[in-house]
Amino acid sequence: MTYPSNGSDAHGIARDQLRQFVERIERLDGEAKDLNDERKDVYGEAKGCGFDVKILKRVVAIRRQDKDQRMEEEAILDTYLAALGMIESPEN
Repeated sequence: MTYPSNGSDAHGIARDQLRQFVERIERLDGEAKDLNDERKDVYGEAKGCGFDVKILKRVVAIRRQDKDQRMEEEAILDTYLAALGMIESPEN
């Protein structure tokens, strides 16, 4: 099947746009991989200095939260732990 010349131009433009999007995504994927590799290296350095990587990752996650979000999460965690008898009830 052949397309009229004006349709071919439109298909060519769409194909070029698609190629550009794919190439940008691939570039970003490469950059993300590089950043993840760097992050892994930093955690490795921290571990080599005696820091607990699991706790360090938790600290980073906590620092990403705003104060209200963190307080709400901690209150829910305390409620659950109290319900399981793992800590004293927060109301006490």
